[in-house]
Amino acid sequence: MTDHATPARNVPPFRADHVGSFLRPRALLDARERFAKGAIDAAALREVEDAAIRDIVKFQEDLGLRGVTDGEFRRTYFHIDFLTKLDGVETKGGIAVSFHSNAGNVDFAPPVMQVTKKVKHAKPIQRRDFDFLAAATRRTPKVTIPSPTMLHFRGGRGAISRDAYPGMEDFFDDVAQAYREEIADLAAAGCTYLQLDDTNLAYLCDTKMREGATARGDDPNELPRRYAKLINAAIATRPASMRVCVHLCRGNFKSAWAAEGGYEPVAEVLFNELEVDGYFLEYDDARSGDFVPLRHVPKGKTVVLGLVSTKLDRMETKDELKHRIDLASKFMSVDQMAISPQCGFSSTVHGNDIAVATQAAKLALCVDTARDVWGGV
Repeated sequence: MTDHATPARNVPPFRADHVGSFLRPRALLDARERFAKGAIDAAALREVEDAAIRDIVKFQEDLGLRGVTDGEFRRTYFHIDFLTKLDGVETKGGIAVSFHSNAGNVDFAPPVMQVTKKVKHAKPIQRRDFDFLAAATRRTPKVTIPSPTMLHFRGGRGAISRDAYPGMEDFFDDVAQAYREEIADLAAAGCTYLQLDDTNLAYLCDTKMREGATARGDDPNELPRRYAKLINAAIATRPASMRVCVHLCRGNFKSAWAAEGGYEPVAEVLFNELEVDGYFLEYDDARSGDFVPLRHVPKGKTVVLGLVSTKLDRMETKDELKHRIDLASKFMSVDQMAISPQCGFSSTVHGNDIAVATQAAKLALCVDTARDVWGGV
């Protein structure tokens, strides 16, 4: 590969970046267990979280990463912990999902979210956590929150109260308003880097998932446009100083995945109707298809290629990553690219089946590759 004389980026997403979650340290997992049993209170748990976050911040800074998260160390699930803090959202039971991995299938039934009354933003959700992160790092603090689409796709119309929402447009309007209020509060705190984690747009690339959407009464061809409209409404009032990215994921639980399929079914809408600044896209194996859909990426947007797997302990090589970047460059400008792992290392508290040392080595590989290709991170 010929290295490219394109500059390091001064705004997010950065040339070497990451999705956000990290393997939880043993001390934090133990504290969560003690808290669940009533052996310690919320204040004591938060002290352990604070210490773990300071450590993971230093870990990221020492690697040379410019965007820094709190590792999602205060969450059990990447989406549920946030969404259930909105008025009107509850969890009821669980629906089994079959995840797939090289070691075999993993059945998992995360709690299912139900909208039982009008959705409202009753109080700040991420403000306190952002304030702590911002005070703990010298780099750019990144906040990761679930995409607003996560309140709709998995349950569809059946998971949304007809008493509260006889019509679905009112539901989408209320969700967007709740997000606008949360984002405004984060902006007031100084947040300049926000990531929306969205499995649904990626799930709509999977034939079986599309069939499931149809069975729930939705049109899988229309949903990407409906979801783009929702996300755009949710971020419509963000300040110019805040960069917003969306991360597409096909499932990430204990190194297993739930969906597959290339981006072609959603690409045109994803890149041209979704008004975000950047995209974190899974591209670590054949499940994500080829790079051809990147031909739809317009000027001014950044695609962070998730070429490094958080699911497998096997290390990629710099030559492999450079070759993949070269392949992608046939469809979009290298100047609009960046590199990262394909997903977080621990989208749920359970974590992927990967060594802590490998987690560090994979991130270091992203940084080293970015320096070779773009001259910096």
